[in-house]
Amino acid sequence: MIRIRKSWGDATDKEVVNVARYYHHETVQVLGTEDDIRSNVRGGIDVRRATNYRECSMPPSASREGRSTSTTGKKRPSSQTSAPLPSSKRLCSVSPTKAGSDALPNRVHRRVIVRDYGKPIYKASSRAALLAALEGCIEGHESLWRTAGLLHRDISINNLMINEDDNNRSWPSFLIDLDLAVRKEREGASGAKGKTGTRAFIAIGVLLGGDNSFMHDLESFFWVLFWICVHYDGPDKSRVIPEFDQWNYISMELLAKEKKGQVSHEGDFIRSAEENFTPYYQPLIPWVNRLRKVVFPNGGRWEGEDTGLYARMREIIGYARKDPKVAAER
Repeated sequence: MIRIRKSWGDATDKEVVNVARYYHHETVQVLGTEDDIRSNVRGGIDVRRATNYRECSMPPSASREGRSTSTTGKKRPSSQTSAPLPSSKRLCSVSPTKAGSDALPNRVHRRVIVRDYGKPIYKASSRAALLAALEGCIEGHESLWRTAGLLHRDISINNLMINEDDNNRSWPSFLIDLDLAVRKEREGASGAKGKTGTRAFIAIGVLLGGDNSFMHDLESFFWVLFWICVHYDGPDKSRVIPEFDQWNYISMELLAKEKKGQVSHEGDFIRSAEENFTPYYQPLIPWVNRLRKVVFPNGGRWEGEDTGLYARMREIIGYARKDPKVAAER
């Protein structure tokens, strides 16, 4: 409870911009005791003693449950407007609890109330609105990092929000969910390292076991935009592309190779984008390619941290918003 209050509270108290502002939190109780996994759900049972226990088990069928089985490029019926959401952010490689290296992680059921509300960024009413929200969320991430000293570590399509309601006093765009956030001074310490995040958007370096950095989160912003351009044909139409849907369940090492293959060569990247971006997001291809070139210098992973990447990404997105082809209605 202290960690949740501290992360959200610090972001609010230090006047971080474009991050949901904290209001209240509480721990859910069942029959007078905290609702958690170890005691309440498992009832104290050590699941590691089960004959079929497998550490880090994630079968494809589980991560794809309830998804469409449509073929490549085939859109869902208009009644199915929900996104092909990636798998859970709670990956099996998260560092263990302080109880010891042999202890299973325990989760406690908590509720956090924030002052800001909106809708996920992929539901933006236009391409320009999407880009403006993305730009604002990157600004929020930088503010969270520089002002509060917090690294988000879970940049995903459901944690980037947009507010297009003139009567809503929330931020026009903002980040939510600081559950996995860590402080700068904790980088490299127990709890700060681990393959945390929402699988489809995790940076290549993190997939390969590297320490978390703000640079990895900035790369995740790129993968969010890429995913939206592939899976959404406007604010209310989504589709499943098997080639990319597999990102939700293939191994971390294979996913890293898949992502490297997407961004390593400019011609190949543009060709893939032309084949896979929806008609609605085709006008963004040259701009997503420009982002690719600054996020992945020379088509590879970054070698050193560079805070200037914040400004370069926002600048490209700002120019994209002014592109007549992007601003035009469908």
